[in-house]
Amino acid sequence: MDIQQAIRERHSVRQYTDRKIEPETAAALQGEIAACNAESGLKIQLVTDEPRAFESFLAHYGKFRGVSSYIALIGKKGDGLDEKAGYYGERLVLYAQTLGLNTCWVALTFSKSTTKAHCEIGKDEKLVCVIAIGYGATQGMPHKSKPMESFYRAEGPLPSWFGEGLEAAVLAPTATNQQKFLFSLSGGKVKAEATGGAYSQLDLGIVSYHFEIGAGKENFQWLK
Repeated sequence: MDIQQAIRERHSVRQYTDRKIEPETAAALQGEIAACNAESGLKIQLVTDEPRAFESFLAHYGKFRGVSSYIALIGKKGDGLDEKAGYYGERLVLYAQTLGLNTCWVALTFSKSTTKAHCEIGKDEKLVCVIAIGYGATQGMPHKSKPMESFYRAEGPLPSWFGEGLEAAVLAPTATNQQKFLFSLSGGKVKAEATGGAYSQLDLGIVSYHFEIGAGKENFQWLK
């Protein structure tokens, strides 16, 4: 499975089997995490065989079952952390999909104190959220989407790469499926913006990664 197929086939999964992540699969995932950390300056960590973070009332309220492994998104406090965590977290989500694993972004319905106890977090660092990971009881279901026209602003005909980027972005997971983002095109440069809502900057990083994969990094420049 390549990353384009992963974008199309990956859906959020909340219930997992008791199958453990194999050592070779975990090693591949750790390698990609190390690459993301080196590139971003984040301190993303994989925690395996640790079910207690998802045994709380909140986790049951969130309909999570059988979660015993997760990716903790951690980085230095400051502006841009949430967006960066979303971008690199989604890179890991899609990579995990190519390995045959299932995932779900989790911002609230897990025990932060338990997670922190199993991670290395400095005083100047923050646990943004986690990504549940493992072998799903199902492959999840596609989410509903708003009309494509609500996600972009541009004048004149759209380049094919821009349309392909939008198609990939629409498939990205967002908090409560709010899809509050906007892409603007100007002279071959693209600006991505959050348009409100909870965890909007985290979502912005997620959808920006999807757009980049769909459009092709060689076809445009980001406008900040």
